[in-house]
Amino acid sequence: MFKNIYIPVDNSDYSNACVDLALEFAKGSEGTIVSASHVYAAKMHDVRFRQMESGLPEEYQDEQELEKQRAIHDQLITKGMEVITDSYLDVPKYKCKANNIPFVGKSLEGRNWIELVRDIKESKYDLVIMGALGLGAIKDSQIGTVTERVIRRIETDTLIVKHVPAIHEQKSTSDKIVVAVDGSGYSYGGLKTAIDMAKALNKPLEVISTFDPYFHYAMFNSLTGVLSKDAAKVFKFEQQEKLHEDIIDKGLAKIYQSHLEVSRKIVEEEGMECTIRLLDGKVFEKILQYAREENPYMLILGRIGVHSAPDMDIGGNTENLLRMVPCNVYLSSRVYKPKIDMIAEESIDWTAEAKERLKKIPGFVRPMATSAILRYALERGHSMITSGVITEACEKILPAGAMQAMYGIGDQMREKVARGEDPLEGMIEDRGRAMEKKFAEEVAKVQDQNTLKCKECGTFVPEDVVKCGVCGAGAESLFPLDKSGFKAGSQEQSVSTTVTTFDSVQVTWTQDALDYLNEFPEGHIRRRAHARIEKNARVQKVSTISVAFAKELLNDKPVEGKQANGNGNGLKVAVSPAEGFKAYGELAKFEGKNFSKGIEIDPSKFFWSDDAIGRIEKVPKGFMRDNTMERVLDYAHSQNTSNISLEFCEKGIEESVKVMNELVKNGATLEDFLPQK
Repeated sequence: MFKNIYIPVDNSDYSNACVDLALEFAKGSEGTIVSASHVYAAKMHDVRFRQMESGLPEEYQDEQELEKQRAIHDQLITKGMEVITDSYLDVPKYKCKANNIPFVGKSLEGRNWIELVRDIKESKYDLVIMGALGLGAIKDSQIGTVTERVIRRIETDTLIVKHVPAIHEQKSTSDKIVVAVDGSGYSYGGLKTAIDMAKALNKPLEVISTFDPYFHYAMFNSLTGVLSKDAAKVFKFEQQEKLHEDIIDKGLAKIYQSHLEVSRKIVEEEGMECTIRLLDGKVFEKILQYAREENPYMLILGRIGVHSAPDMDIGGNTENLLRMVPCNVYLSSRVYKPKIDMIAEESIDWTAEAKERLKKIPGFVRPMATSAILRYALERGHSMITSGVITEACEKILPAGAMQAMYGIGDQMREKVARGEDPLEGMIEDRGRAMEKKFAEEVAKVQDQNTLKCKECGTFVPEDVVKCGVCGAGAESLFPLDKSGFKAGSQEQSVSTTVTTFDSVQVTWTQDALDYLNEFPEGHIRRRAHARIEKNARVQKVSTISVAFAKELLNDKPVEGKQANGNGNGLKVAVSPAEGFKAYGELAKFEGKNFSKGIEIDPSKFFWSDDAIGRIEKVPKGFMRDNTMERVLDYAHSQNTSNISLEFCEKGIEESVKVMNELVKNGATLEDFLPQK
């Protein structure tokens, strides 16, 4: 399995655990050499001693005596460091001897991480085993500086030991080797190593993959309410979300499920079996949750991921997981690319009429439309795509008239090109308005169709599907989703709120569900929780979001956050000075803040009408709502009024979108509206 295993040692508990793991690997591999080193810094101690000479007692200040003390110190430090190093190296040396494993010991002098990196790069080690922490570890340490500096500068496979039986409570473990794949050569390289390791150690193997279908929903939702009508037209929220729900999200699931299927084939070719699992959510969050629940023997990660640049030292998800997971982490630098025929899609034939019809779709949307049609045919058991199948797919996936509009766009573009005119001038606007209307009509409809769930991969599909489009499971694996446990009781149902989302879909929340959501901290954590709940409700066609449904999805314990209003939470509540106006408690957090015009404004002196409060609460919480409320207060102050009506509120919001309007006119993209990292 490994020919030369390298262990930097320092006699810490983590270091000793590294030695034991190296022996475990070496026992199952004939001819394996275990190499160990310790780095000592004699020169550093010599410099430190000279810096302290001025503080020596008077009897040592004589020049001859100083030279004598320097010689004694140099000899003691050099010899003492050598003795310590030899003692450290004796631990792996005698253990290897007892198991008849060849051993090489190295004493290195200098800065620890510099010498380790140099030795690793100059030697032919195929595995480095390092402790996550060393002798300098304290209670809140996550990863030692030496370990972190070394792994950023080497390209050799590295196993980071995080679980140490001598100091950690023995937890129940699944004893399985888990490898995360994302389609990159590094993750498949890690899979190949995992296969070898599972064989040698006789341990079960599981492959996991994670995709995030909630990011775009949360992002689009955060933009609504602050964009002007012109800006919203540029983004076309209804089309964007419909596109993501029906095509991109399921397409992502299909892609990452295919990584798992390819992985299973690779494992089977090696004469082994494995289990696969598809996780949905933010990669770091879901794998961390998985590792804490499963507590595997080892988690294998590619050093960099599918979206990393080739010269990246370590990927972001890998780095975060390395710090946080409780199990040992293997960083794979090995690259492996599966055979082309292994990753090819299932072959589905097209009739000549269907191919001709596909050509009429504009080129810029043809690849996406093709993928959507292929998935539709696969889900419903078609082996031949006809013109009729295309019609069915388009009617299911796209709103009525959208496909005809795309055909019309294509015809119009071809005609303009033939006349030597700009194919885009005046065309997108005309067709776009018609399509927007169709989209809005479709997404606003209530869908009574039942939902099926695939027991193999967890994907939700319509009731007329006979095959899962993600994992390929047949009808026997698709069963109706039981929504009875998520239904709100009559008492909970009596207090509910229906909101219109950014893409014109109405979603009903019970007050209990909203209260539970507000327990999460304000900002991106709550926004992601909101997106996860709301999007799942739409996909699963849950008519009312109950607290039970929300808790089932968000199985992480929420951190208590501030409520928007009410007594006893530190927010200032004032008495309304006029009929129909009241204090808006959420604004108390702005007290004492300098607003955009440099004027100190006391929010408690302003009172809001109900419709003004309703308007401001349509803006997503966080920096967008904060900014919008500042503009409204600025405007009210400039008009010498303390009562904020809906009219004043709208005027203030107009101020906050002027800059965005200018950006849109000047060709701004989506990224220009997002908070910068």
